[in-house]
Amino acid sequence: MKEIKKWIASGTPWVWLNAAAVSACILLVLGLLLLIGVRGMGHFWPLPVQKILYQQQDGSRIILAGQFREEETITGRRLREAGVASYQQGAQDNELVRRYLLKVGNRDINGEDFRWILEPSIISISKPHSMVVFEREEWGVFIGTLIGVRSVGQLESDADTWAVFQRSLARTNALRDTIRKLEKGSMGSVNYRLERLRLRQRGLEIEGRDEAETLANIESERLVLQQEFTRLEVQLGHLYTELRRDVVVVNTADGQELELSMAAIVDAYRPNQMNLAGKVGHFFRSIWKFVLDDPREANTEGGIFPAIFGTVLMVLLMSVFVTPLGVVAAVYLKEYARQGLFTRFIRIAVNNLAGVPSIVYGVFGLGFFVYTLGGSIDQLFFPEALPAPTFGTGGLFWAALTMALLTLPVVIVSTEEGLSRIPRSIREGSLALGATQWETLWRTVLPMASPGIMTGLILAVARAAGEVAPLMLVGVVKLAPALPLDGNAPFLHLERKFMHLGFHIYDVGFQSPNVEAARPLVYATALLLVIVIVLLNLVAIRVRNRLSERYRGLEI
Repeated sequence: MKEIKKWIASGTPWVWLNAAAVSACILLVLGLLLLIGVRGMGHFWPLPVQKILYQQQDGSRIILAGQFREEETITGRRLREAGVASYQQGAQDNELVRRYLLKVGNRDINGEDFRWILEPSIISISKPHSMVVFEREEWGVFIGTLIGVRSVGQLESDADTWAVFQRSLARTNALRDTIRKLEKGSMGSVNYRLERLRLRQRGLEIEGRDEAETLANIESERLVLQQEFTRLEVQLGHLYTELRRDVVVVNTADGQELELSMAAIVDAYRPNQMNLAGKVGHFFRSIWKFVLDDPREANTEGGIFPAIFGTVLMVLLMSVFVTPLGVVAAVYLKEYARQGLFTRFIRIAVNNLAGVPSIVYGVFGLGFFVYTLGGSIDQLFFPEALPAPTFGTGGLFWAALTMALLTLPVVIVSTEEGLSRIPRSIREGSLALGATQWETLWRTVLPMASPGIMTGLILAVARAAGEVAPLMLVGVVKLAPALPLDGNAPFLHLERKFMHLGFHIYDVGFQSPNVEAARPLVYATALLLVIVIVLLNLVAIRVRNRLSERYRGLEI
């Protein structure tokens, strides 16, 4: 008994208890990441296409083609309650029945992308090598058999129909990239300059400086831009004509012959003919496209590059705003403010701000930043654009400021902790050598406290990158027509709305009309958001560690 009491008094049990708690937390985090990774990355693996002869409830037989996505075992009672097992009236309520979720695609024909099928109703299953999965701009994927490619009204025949299709697809994708660059690049730039000219003319009219000579110069510039725009429109029309030239002739699983415009097809693959190396290559290509492409089909298809770009840019701007504000506030409270009741009250207020719900910051940002400051800025600097708001609506600038306000308490507290760890003797030694208080602060104290400042910034980045509620009020949107950073002056457009990974997860998971198609994208986007946060934190941690090594000798 004495040995047990001595062992408990030594503190060893509490050490082991803490170690167990930390280990459990690490295992939970790893398990969560593993679940998200498997569910999300599994979406990009090319599953084989099954051709199924299936018996329906009325006894008729149909042919289905699709990919097995999920399977589950349920009771006969649950099936009858759902109205899908009326043909098994004699089945017991507790009888277990296996069913599969089949991705059949062809939503423009079938009216649905996914269909649950029961194992007892499956008559036969095969995996024909000729089955092709076509990824389309609209209506999701199409699953069928390739017959040929019709170009300029003629059905091209070749010993290898797949090779003909691949050549046509490569040509179509090249045209699509050219069109996208023309629309977003040259035509977008001309449109932007035309709008700037319109606002410039409107501003001169408001100021009463719309002299005939000035208006004539503006009109001549507008005429040149309109001629350039007309030329680009003609070029774009030719490209679209070329894009719609080819048509793909396909067969559905039940033998129905259809024609698909090549302009609507993004990619295609034959999963039943792929070996392991081909599947791995397709897997990584799909992930690469998911990271770099724009979203489509209500965000349930395509990629998420605008959301990644918006998240990183917003976090970087937030860091630029919150770091100097937090450091200045902490330095004043620690180095200059007279320590008393008022200072303690401010510290309590700062600590309490860290516990305020994030949506409250969003409401404050909407009311103060957007409506008050933004509306005033529009009245003073952008009257020519009114009544259309410039800064009087949600945008990147207000979102970054709101996130900076939300994370400001974290930076202040961490910076104060860093300043508190610096020995008083260092300050006194610097002053004794003739340095002023400002020189002591700037050249000695702040460099030594920089690891603590970086710790606060790391915590701020981790929280800001994952917040969604306040951003919904101050600038984030479902789909942004243009990135906040482009080639048009002033290049960084702080007034523009942007996409965010956190809001993208919410939108796809809860607002998508196609739940089954959106579910794996929710996991994939969540995993990508975690990776982005980790990368941002690793950069900050690397900087902090280098600063710690640099100033470690001064702490001795």
